[in-house]
Amino acid sequence: MSVQTKKRTTAENLEPGGGIDPGLSTLIGNGEDLGPLVRHAFEVGKTEALLHQLRNIVKKKEAEIEELCKLHYEDFILAVDELRGVLVDAGELKSLLTNQNLSLQEVASSLLLKLEELLELYSIKKNVTEALRGLKVCVQVSNLCLKCNKNMSDGRFVPALKTLDLIEKNYLGNIHVEALHKVIRKQIPSIKSHIEKKVCSEFNEWLVQIRGIARNVGQLAIGQAASARQRDEEMRARQRDAEEQSRSGLAHCVYKLDIEQIDEGFVLEFDLTPVYRAHHIHTCIGLEEKFRDYYYNNRLMQLKLDLEISTAQPFLESHQPFFAQIAGFFIVEDRILRTAGGLLSESQVEAIWDTALASMTSILENQFTQTDTASHLLLIKDFVTLFCSTLKHYGYRLTPLLEVLDITRDKYHELLLNECRKQINSILTNDSYEQMVIRKEYEYKMNVLAFNLQTSDIMPAFPYIAPFSSSVPDVCRIVRSYIDDSVSYLSYGVHTDFYDSVKKYVDKLLVDVLNDILLSMIHGGTLDASQTMQIAANISVLERPCELFLWLVAQRCGVPLRLIDKPRTSLAAKDMLKASQNASYSVLSNLVNSKLDEHMILMNNVNWVADDSTEHANDYMNEIVIYLDSLISTALQILPLEAVYKISVSALGRVSDSIIAGFLSENVKRFTVSAAMSIDTDLKMLEVFADERYESSGLCDLSKDRSLRDCLIESRQLINLLLSNQPENFMNAVIREKSYGALDHKKVANICEKFKDSPDRLFGSLSSRNTKQNARKKSMDMLKKRLKDFN
Repeated sequence: MSVQTKKRTTAENLEPGGGIDPGLSTLIGNGEDLGPLVRHAFEVGKTEALLHQLRNIVKKKEAEIEELCKLHYEDFILAVDELRGVLVDAGELKSLLTNQNLSLQEVASSLLLKLEELLELYSIKKNVTEALRGLKVCVQVSNLCLKCNKNMSDGRFVPALKTLDLIEKNYLGNIHVEALHKVIRKQIPSIKSHIEKKVCSEFNEWLVQIRGIARNVGQLAIGQAASARQRDEEMRARQRDAEEQSRSGLAHCVYKLDIEQIDEGFVLEFDLTPVYRAHHIHTCIGLEEKFRDYYYNNRLMQLKLDLEISTAQPFLESHQPFFAQIAGFFIVEDRILRTAGGLLSESQVEAIWDTALASMTSILENQFTQTDTASHLLLIKDFVTLFCSTLKHYGYRLTPLLEVLDITRDKYHELLLNECRKQINSILTNDSYEQMVIRKEYEYKMNVLAFNLQTSDIMPAFPYIAPFSSSVPDVCRIVRSYIDDSVSYLSYGVHTDFYDSVKKYVDKLLVDVLNDILLSMIHGGTLDASQTMQIAANISVLERPCELFLWLVAQRCGVPLRLIDKPRTSLAAKDMLKASQNASYSVLSNLVNSKLDEHMILMNNVNWVADDSTEHANDYMNEIVIYLDSLISTALQILPLEAVYKISVSALGRVSDSIIAGFLSENVKRFTVSAAMSIDTDLKMLEVFADERYESSGLCDLSKDRSLRDCLIESRQLINLLLSNQPENFMNAVIREKSYGALDHKKVANICEKFKDSPDRLFGSLSSRNTKQNARKKSMDMLKKRLKDFN
């Protein structure tokens, strides 16, 4: 049961006439609060009963107290008696103490005087001790001041600052000599200020000095990068040679590690002690942030001065010192960042680098725009890539600078093409277009084997007469140099795979420069037939090194040679040169035909109305045979058989057409059978020459459907018709198809109109020959009549 429930039950059980409630008695005995009980009694209207119960409890308690007093009465009396005895003893003790106190005061009065004297002596001792302690502090401070002055005079500022800090922290507060305290307190800031000025002065001297040696630092670092690049290129060259030997099966390759060429590391030495010292001292005096700003601002100003290019000399001469200075600057900054203990932050270095990068990019773009020489661009580009390679080792971002070089690649190659155009044009213009005579083996290797121009793997006897002129190896050297220059410019740039680009530029050189110059010379009209023939031979030879050029491009670009052996990897220039070669054959044919026309003019000297035929060929035919013999002999030495065949067919066809044209000429009003027989003699001579050349030259091995004699078929059929006993058979379709298929009706009609079977004489012959001539004349007249009717 809870306390509240117990109190409520007690209140409800209260009766005015009853005895003491046990619950109320328990509450009072426990010392509990009766407030709730009283409040509840008032609420239920039993206040009188409550008062009655309380009175009963009071009476009960009084009776208990009275009972208790009765029980202990004797003990109480005894206690009172004892207290009275104690009071008497206390009075006696008090009297004794008073007497003792008087006696003590009388005895201690003399001791008190001595005590006062002792205390005074203690006070003097304390003052002396404090004075000695103060003097000791002063002596120590003085010694520290002397030590500080010594360090200052020796330039040892860091120990001096430590001494000042020690004085300020441990001794300054303990100096009780006011004058000394005042002097030291005043001098400490002055000394720190003096140290700061001194250190700043040394740092400023370092700034001047480091700017002076930064160029040497940059040149040394770039020189190391150049040496490393050269070692890499030499290693790649040896690797290419080994691959080529392995590919050709000429040698067994043994690979080894060249210990001597391993770079153990290169450390650029320059003194940064003044920087470390200044930074540490400013940190000690609480001015670290101020010095950091001072360092950053001064170095930034120096960089801006370094980024100003000199206008007193061309950029070609000043670009190396310019980039070496900047490289040295940022090598120093990288060392400061890594070793100066927070003097520079990475963000500050990046901000400085971004400033320099933007300026260098702008300068390069401007200078490349103004540069008009390919070799100058290449020199600048090579040094810039070395500069980038150097700073890449230190973690700087260089892509924008390399992108500038990549943007100028087209301009560089355009300038290079213009230079090559001038060189090739000069070579081709000054060439004698005579077969090159090679007298020594080294000349053969240098001019033939070096460019894959040989027709046989067997070393020829010397002197060796090459099928090409001296311009061919000279042009090959220019192309090889062009490939090297192109690869040099595109190497070490943004793109590592530039094989296709170099191949495109080489094609452009061969097509837009070499081929165009050749075509201009071919169609220029300034070359004779022999020169044109030699150009055609040169073009035929120039097709061969195209594969070599492609191989050189792959080798220089580091492309595996197996990739260029695939189909569709050849140069487009090869087809263009083939087309130019055909054009040269056409021009050569025209020149040969023009020369033949000059010889055929002598045909006008033929006696077209001769009475008797001659046994020997006419002069014009002798000239033509001599010319064709010389032409074909020369062509066989330098031109492919296919080209010799084309030229021979064209020349003989021209002669045949000229013979027909001779009969049709307006200068020939009429001709006799003797003139036709004379032309027959000429034609037979030409046919014999054609057959002999066709067999001896190897043209028969081409298995062509048409021999050289077949080129004379029209003129031969015409002569056969004119000398036939029955020329009227021409009108027989079967006979005409078989024996006169190459003849044209109109031409035959016009020629037959001029034909007279016998010369004009006053009296005709009476011999038997007259009968035969009459029969031929009748047949010819019948042919003329039928041709007129046909036309």
